[in-house]
Parts: sequence; C-alpha cells; structure tokens
Amino acid sequence: MRRLIVPLLAAALCAAPVQAARETLPLPPFTTAYQPTTVDERGLWMEADEDERRMRDAPEVIRDPALNAYAREVLCRTVGPVRCAAIRLYIVRIPMFNATTYANGMMTLWSGALLRLHSEAELAAMFGHEFSHFELRHTLTGFQRRRSGSDLLAWAGLLGAGGIALPTMVVGGFYRFSRAQEAAADMLGFRYLTAAGYVVTAPADLWTRVMAEQDATEIGRYRKPNQRYVAGFFDTHPTELTRATYLRAAAAQIGGGGVDEAARFRAAIAPWLPRLLDDQIKRNDFGGSEYLLNQLAVDGWTTPLLFARGELYRERGNPRDLSAAAGFYREAITHGDAPAEAYRGLGLALLRSGQVEAGKAALRDYLARRADAGDAAMIATLIAG
Repeated sequence: MRRLIVPLLAAALCAAPVQAARETLPLPPFTTAYQPTTVDERGLWMEADEDERRMRDAPEVIRDPALNAYAREVLCRTVGPVRCAAIRLYIVRIPMFNATTYANGMMTLWSGALLRLHSEAELAAMFGHEFSHFELRHTLTGFQRRRSGSDLLAWAGLLGAGGIALPTMVVGGFYRFSRAQEAAADMLGFRYLTAAGYVVTAPADLWTRVMAEQDATEIGRYRKPNQRYVAGFFDTHPTELTRATYLRAAAAQIGGGGVDEAARFRAAIAPWLPRLLDDQIKRNDFGGSEYLLNQLAVDGWTTPLLFARGELYRERGNPRDLSAAAGFYREAITHGDAPAEAYRGLGLALLRSGQVEAGKAALRDYLARRADAGDAAMIATLIAG
C-alpha cells in the first residue's frame, strides 16, 4: 500500500509549484538599491552585516582568485548581471553540502558542495535557489514569523489556555510555511536555470544523488537507510524525494536542450580537488565517502581519486581494507603523478597488515620524495623499528 500512496502523494505535492512556474514566466521586478525600511528589516540587516564582517576575516574562507572568479561568473550567468551585483559571494571550506543566503546580500557556498556537484549546471541550480531566497526576502519573513511565533508562545504560557495545543499549532504552521518557501525558491531558481541556458534536469539529478549519499552513509554505519517520503512536522525543508519529483516534472514540461558545462566545472575545481577529498575523508563517513568517490570516478579512476580511496580504506583499517588500500595506493603510483603521500599511505598500510619490509621500503620512498615532511621524524622511527 505504501508504494501506491507515495507516488500519489508526491504528485499532489509537486503539482502546484510546477504549474506556478509555467504560468509565471517573467522574472519578478528587481530593485538594485533596495534599503531596509521597517524595524524588522533594519535589525535583520544589522545582524547580517555583522555576520559578514566576521566572514570577511574568517580563516575558513577560500580566497583563491581563480576559483572565486569562476564561481562568480556562474552566479552572474545564472541570475543576470544586475541581480548578481547585489550579491557578495564567499566560498567557505566546510566539507558539507550547503549554501546560505543572508538578507543583506551575502551568500556562502560550502566547499563540500563543490565535491558533490557534477557540472556547472548543478552549481547554477544551487545559486539560482539561494538567490531566489534573497529576492523573495524569505529571511525577513522567516524572522518575522519566528518573532511573532515566540511572542504568541510566551502569551500562551502566561495565560495557560491552550498551553499545549496552541504552541504546537503555531510552531507547526511556521515550519509548513518554511517548506512552502523552499518550494518557491526551488521553482524560481529553476526559471533562472532555464533562462541561463543550462540543462534543466540538473537540480533533480542533484537531489537524487543527495538521497543516494544519505542512504550510503546509513549503510556504512550499519543502520537502515531512512529516506523519508513525507516531510515531518518539524522539518523546515521538503524531503529530497519531493524536490526531485517536482523539479523533474518541471524539467519534463520544459523539454530537452541546455548545456551542463561539466568539463568547465571539473577544470575549475581540479586544483582544489585533493583538498576537498581530504576534508571529506576526515569526516569519518565511510559509506558516504565511498559513494562520492565512485560517483566522481564514473569516467575513470584518476590519481587524486585513487589516493583518496586508499586513505579512506586505510583509515577504516579492517584487514581487508588494508589490502585494498595498498592496491589503491599502488595504482595511483603507477599513474606517475601521485603525491609523495601515496608512498606514505602505502607504507603504513603494509606495516599494519604485517608486510614489514615492503612497508619500510615504501616509507623510505616517501622520505626520499619529501625529506622536509612534518612527520619525517616519526616515519624515520618506524623505518628503524
């Protein structure tokens, strides 16, 4: 019965956003020099300005000129130069899939998103969604609802009447509204994606992979995958399945065409790929990381991917993992462009699996290539032992 209900429910949830997107083709008017006017707006702008002041000096911000220039180019292509001028974009080194938008025009893109995106079109889909939150002033309306909801909860506690039912109703209403905001941002962002000439299946493809990664994470932790088909009462976003469903339906109505610019995207993030992979491995998420690596290797296992996979398996460290890790390191080394750390990883994996002499030989190769390594003294001790 559940299998019959889920498609019907998903279709019902997605019908309104898709229809709205088709009937409202023109983009909304945009004011380039908008200034906050109400008390709520001024307060929210002050908070956002303070957050941006801290962001400008944060060590986590990636300041690579080439990467920032590329990201901004994609943002401006997606929303147009006039709207783009209202946004200050910060790429932040956080190894998770996320982006945020603030009321004052600050936007952040988390580095974990760059590892999960497969094309420029998918990056454009994220930017279009986030800018839609800014253009529709969702931060302000969310702030107003939180404040009025808190006031109402306080009065309910004082008066005692409806002390349980009333707060529950208020909180539930607020979060349902937030899900509506997310759907609105999805669909306005979809219109930006279409107008910019990108392939329109990009956002649905992205959410489908997000679901698969979540399932892989749960399986890797020996838990049952818990992909939800209906948003819970306190959830602020539509489920990934709901989003993928109505976005794919919208793409089907638009039809084919568009570019994904996958090669441009891969070239832009290539200098950062080893660091992005290293950050992901350190998350201690074997299942999710293995899924991401396999997704990235769909066109072949490159040296950075093989090295990262070796690190992933060595970190988990089961006996079979150590043998697999050694194989991944060796394959990376045969490519001829492996980092010196591949010899280090190979040596450590071999030592832990009892292949002492072969492990020491690999560690000697590592020191020969990286004599100034920070762990040189520790590695020398292992070789001498």
